[in-house]
Amino acid sequence: MAFDLGGLLQQYLGGAANPAQDTTDHFHQVAQSASPDLLSTGLAAMFRSDQTPAFGQMAGQLFGQANASQQAGMLNQLIAGMGPGVLSSLLNGAGGAGLAGILAQLTQGGAAPQVTPGAAASLTPDQVQVIADHAEQHSPGIIDAMSNFYAQHPGLVKTLGSAALSIALAKMAEHHQS
Repeated sequence: MAFDLGGLLQQYLGGAANPAQDTTDHFHQVAQSASPDLLSTGLAAMFRSDQTPAFGQMAGQLFGQANASQQAGMLNQLIAGMGPGVLSSLLNGAGGAGLAGILAQLTQGGAAPQVTPGAAASLTPDQVQVIADHAEQHSPGIIDAMSNFYAQHPGLVKTLGSAALSIALAKMAEHHQS
């Protein structure tokens, strides 16, 4: 029997309540079957929702659950939209030597900054939250860019919990229906 993506998503229209354990399973099923664009749309709605923690807080939490390669990808995505001036302003307000050291390296030279997995692993989720908060303030498209990134790594998103996943699934249901 084929998986019914539309039928599963239909359950989330109108904020239908589902048992928490089912929400994680449903998100996994949808992530396996949905297009990356549909998944990204739902994730962006989740990050922007007033029913979830702030974007920076969730980005920091996801960073803490990621492997070093994923962490580097997250950081590179976050800093890609910030020019040298924005990175410098972050450096001036940054807390923690590890963050300041990495940001100082990124603001030097003319090449596009790239964080390595080793450098990413030296940062804490709290430091990444600072970067994500700064990126959100100075890069209007950062939530969409990060949603695209996380759509490629849906296993990480499952760690945010059933309330956040329900919001993502509801938005995907709306988008899928239209």
